[in-house]
Amino acid sequence: MPQPAYPAAVNGLTLKQAEVIADAALAKGRELGLLPLCVQVLDAGGHVKVTKREDGASLGRPEVAMGKAYGALAMGFGTRELARRAQAMPGFTNALSDLMGGKAVPVQGGVLVRDKNNVLLGSVGISGDASAKDEECCIAGIEAAGLAPDTGDPA
Repeated sequence: MPQPAYPAAVNGLTLKQAEVIADAALAKGRELGLLPLCVQVLDAGGHVKVTKREDGASLGRPEVAMGKAYGALAMGFGTRELARRAQAMPGFTNALSDLMGGKAVPVQGGVLVRDKNNVLLGSVGISGDASAKDEECCIAGIEAAGLAPDTGDPA
């Protein structure tokens, strides 16, 4: 039997893993005393696995969290790198926004999820506090699930 073209389609992010990521990320936010957060966990195909919005999180937080997760997944690197590129090449960011219908949010807080073999499983986006703190919570959630966060930093 031929192997699937996209291994994550068969061995993708499970609902259980996505729930662990979301719950641990929100717990990290509470531990740090952050403002109320919203977390979105997407599979490798960009489909929502889990969305959680804490009480008190403002109305637009789910969309911003989705934009961070979507931007990371669509570009193939975490939004830390996307934010760097946005500052260095604003024309690129404007074109990207147009091409993606405004769906990508180029600030920290969108992190790719990889397995131990570096296979892309999905992404996590968090919104609610400062972008660096949002990213810290993404990383904590991904690591709690025994998976590898990819923030976009060059190796």
